Amino acid sequence: MTITSEPLTTQGAAPRDLAALGLRESATFDRATIADIQRAAATGVYDIRGWGAKRQLPHFDDLLFLGASVSRYPLEGYREKCDTDVVLGDRHATRPLHLQTPVTIAGMSFGALSANAKEALGRGASEVGTSTTTGDGGMTPEERGQSKHLVYQYLPSRYGMNPDDLRKADAIEIVLGQGAKPGGGGMLLGQKITERVAGMRTLPVGIDQRSASRHPDWTGPDDLEIKIGASRPYYDTALAVKSGADVVVVDGMQGGTAATQQVFIENVGIPTLAAIPQAVQALQELGVHRKVQLIVSGGIRTGADVAKAMALGADAVAIGTAALIALGDNDPRYAAEYSALGSAAGFYDDFQDGRDPAGITTQDTELASRLDPVAAGRRLANYLRVLTMEAQTIARACGKSHLHNLEPEDLVALTIEASAMARVPLAGTSWIPGAR
Repeated sequence: MTITSEPLTTQGAAPRDLAALGLRESATFDRATIADIQRAAATGVYDIRGWGAKRQLPHFDDLLFLGASVSRYPLEGYREKCDTDVVLGDRHATRPLHLQTPVTIAGMSFGALSANAKEALGRGASEVGTSTTTGDGGMTPEERGQSKHLVYQYLPSRYGMNPDDLRKADAIEIVLGQGAKPGGGGMLLGQKITERVAGMRTLPVGIDQRSASRHPDWTGPDDLEIKIGASRPYYDTALAVKSGADVVVVDGMQGGTAATQQVFIENVGIPTLAAIPQAVQALQELGVHRKVQLIVSGGIRTGADVAKAMALGADAVAIGTAALIALGDNDPRYAAEYSALGSAAGFYDDFQDGRDPAGITTQDTELASRLDPVAAGRRLANYLRVLTMEAQTIARACGKSHLHNLEPEDLVALTIEASAMARVPLAGTSWIPGAR
C-alpha cells in the first residue's frame, strides 16, 4: 500500500498550511504509521509487500573515498589498466566461475518474476560476462538458455528442485537466509501460482505458498558442503567456511524480496554496511580472505557502492532490485496504471499481487508480454557496464590497478554510526568509534 500526503483542504478551497494552523505531525505516529494501524484494525491481517527496507539506514552514501594526489599517484584513465574480473569458487571447484565484472545478478525466482524477466536477466548478464541466479522455484529454459553463467539456488523449500537442472548449473548456492527476511520464509500468493508455476513447485494452482525458513535436513555446518541473511555474519560466515563453501554471499537488510511481512522487512536483520566487516573479519581470522570469496548484496545501486563494498573486503556484489529497475520496473510510462493500483511510479512495491504493469513481477500473460526480453536485457547490460566503469574510475582515482586492490584505508566515514559499522575513520580524524 502506498501513502501519499496532501495538504489539508476544505471543499472548494485552496490547500491550507498545516504549520499555520499549529498542526505538527508526530514523528512516532506519522501519517504512514496511522494508516498502517487503521489498515490492521480494519482487516485483521498483517501487511505483505515486496522491495526491501525503506527506513533510513547507515549505508554506502555515508562513506567517501580518499583519492590519490601527492602521497599516492592516481592512474591515468586511458593508458593504465584497471582490471575488474573476479574468479569465484577456486578454493575447491575444478571449474570456478571467471566473471568479467564483479557485479552479479542475485537470485530471484520464476514465480515472483515472469519468464520474460528471467530471460532478460540472463541476456543482460551474459552480454557483460557475469552470472545470474535462479531463485526459489527452479530453473526455466528461458533463463538457462540465455545465461552464460547460471547459479542454481538450493533453498529450504526445495520448490522446483530438479537433479537434472542441478547438473545443468554452473554453480550451486545453498540459501540459509535472505537480508529482507532472515529467519523468515518468503511468500508467493495464489494469484501468481499459475499452472506452470504450480507444476514446477508441485503446488496447487491458485493457493498461497509460504516458503520454509530453514532446511529440513540441516542442523549445522557439517550437514552442508552459501547465501546468508545478515544477522550474525561473523559466526555465520565462519560456519560457512567450516562447511567447505567456496563462496559466501552476505545479504544486508536493504536487500529486496518479492513478498514477505513488512514487519520482517523493516525490523529484522542488519544494514549491509554493518555486515561486511564482520564477515571479512571471520574470513581473515580463518586465513581464507580472498581464498573463500565474499559476495555482498543488499542496496547496491551505483559503481560507488560496488567500489565501497570491495574496499571493505568483498570480492563481488549482487544486485536484485536495481536489476529489476534497469529492466523497467517502476517505469514512469506506466504512471497511470500504477495510480490505478493505488501506487505511483517509483513507489510500486506490491509485487505479491501479480498486477505489475511493467510485466516483470507478474504471471499474467498479457502483462508479462509487455516486457521485451531482448530490449530489457540490453538495458540491464548497459546498467552493468556503467556500474563497472564507475567502480573503475574510483579505483583509478585511488591509484589502484584492480578493483580488488581497494582497501579500507581508502575510505572515511561521514557519520559516527557509519564509522563504527564500517570500521573506517571518521572524516578528518583518525578515530574509529569502538576500535581498541
